[in-house]
Amino acid sequence: MAKNISRKKQAKILRVFRKVHRATGAALFIFFFIISITGLLLGWKKHSGGVILSKSYTGTSTELRDWLPIDSLHTLANTYLLESISKDLSTEIDRIDIRKEKGMVKFIYADHLWGLQLDGTTGKLLHIEQRYSDLIEQLHDGSILDDYLGTSNKQIKVFYTSIMGLALLLFTITGFWLWYGPKRMRRNNTNA
Repeated sequence: MAKNISRKKQAKILRVFRKVHRATGAALFIFFFIISITGLLLGWKKHSGGVILSKSYTGTSTELRDWLPIDSLHTLANTYLLESISKDLSTEIDRIDIRKEKGMVKFIYADHLWGLQLDGTTGKLLHIEQRYSDLIEQLHDGSILDDYLGTSNKQIKVFYTSIMGLALLLFTITGFWLWYGPKRMRRNNTNA
């Protein structure tokens, strides 16, 4: 009798987990699809032959004492950007990536996907790139909506990553139970 009640309780839990698993999957399908595709692309970005992420070019010297000052490199980068791509682009910097071991500095801009690589010593333009990896990352974490809507503190990204992280945790728990629950019920059935 006690085993029968336990079995009914286990079956009820399985039905609830199956409904939660199905409903969550249906509601968040498109988001899981986007996260999986962008996650795959981000995992392969350094192995994409320069399509997703450009290779890092090499400057003439890895000795920082030989380099131009950062403000001079910054001025040169902005000049190259405006002359080579468009005079209408913003020159607001998102980050400056100093690659001492490569003798190169990357300038990554805040308001568009263009980036430049300059020789740290000569200031010569080594490479202009469209930073598709940044776009893919913004799609992956939802921050593209923050940028589009101009939110102040990346609230959409925080909400999106929280929901998706909790959904993945819920999928893991319910998925495990949907796999393990029937095995447990069969084992208990054979022991009865």
